[in-house]
Amino acid sequence: MTTLAHVEQPQLCHQTGDGLPVPFSVAGTGLHLPPTVITNAMLAEVLDTSDEWITTRTGIRERRRLAPELATSDMALAAARPALSAAGVEASAIDVVIVASYTGDMPFPSTALIVKDALGAHRALPLDFSQAACASGVQALLTAAHLLQNRSIRTVLLVAADCASRITHPQDRTAGVFFGDAAAAAVLTRTDTPGAGLLSYDLGSQLTYDVQVRAGGSRMPTSPATVAEGAHYVEMDGRAVWETATTRIPECIEASVRRAGLTVGSVDHFFLHQANLNILREATTALGIDPSKAPITLDRLGNTGAAGMFTALHHTVSAGRLKPGDTFVMSAIGAGFQWGALCLRQA
Repeated sequence: MTTLAHVEQPQLCHQTGDGLPVPFSVAGTGLHLPPTVITNAMLAEVLDTSDEWITTRTGIRERRRLAPELATSDMALAAARPALSAAGVEASAIDVVIVASYTGDMPFPSTALIVKDALGAHRALPLDFSQAACASGVQALLTAAHLLQNRSIRTVLLVAADCASRITHPQDRTAGVFFGDAAAAAVLTRTDTPGAGLLSYDLGSQLTYDVQVRAGGSRMPTSPATVAEGAHYVEMDGRAVWETATTRIPECIEASVRRAGLTVGSVDHFFLHQANLNILREATTALGIDPSKAPITLDRLGNTGAAGMFTALHHTVSAGRLKPGDTFVMSAIGAGFQWGALCLRQA
């Protein structure tokens, strides 16, 4: 096993409270969950763990696993289609297809290109975001907001999908219990509602190798390949994740809300990275957030990577609870570390 070094770097933040002049809205969302459910009891049969240990330390009770013959793009497509239907948007009208995933199908062609082609969104620009891991969705959404400022772009399909079961060692009792496979999508469209869209954001990064690489082969077992003996797998440094997440998530949320001219208490919804229930509780307690404003999906889905905060968004949108004029924050942190928060208003 090779342990990567810890490297401290000065924090880099990009901050703005100016908002963006062209308003946009979340027009529809979609979700795809692989049908295979893996419970804590099932993991306890093959790992040195227990339901009590997993639930106490993570809040996770079950998670989904993608079938070995399928790929991340299959999940992305299955989430994109209901999102487009909910938005009343045809594939031919999509200007940009963005996929946020650190488990893309292959190095090239891009996963976004695969999704675009399968949907029939032939004139859309395909973009992939992968290197911020679980925070890739934040960067993808920020980019989508800026692309919509171009008058030739009116509709962006953003899909966040991760299949972490392909890159975590099946016998790793720490990483193996955390992750679940899922995809969630959002359709963003221009609107005539003044003041809607992106109000502010706060991003940060710090180079800290918080993972270990268990070497034994020459390739990562990313989809559509199945997990194989001798491949490279990712293992987490849980303490590094905890300390960074419980510090940076509250900081960036508070900063983005303040720059939007709001208070944390006045924000209607918080759609947060679904990493660990204890991390979420620590962050929301530090900010004084009403728990009812921060929906939890990780208890039944696990840590779904970049998809996490979009599963929370879909949970609220599908229940009809994201109302016109509502303000909401989307925030996540990813390995490396990179983190961020966006403050938005629904049209």
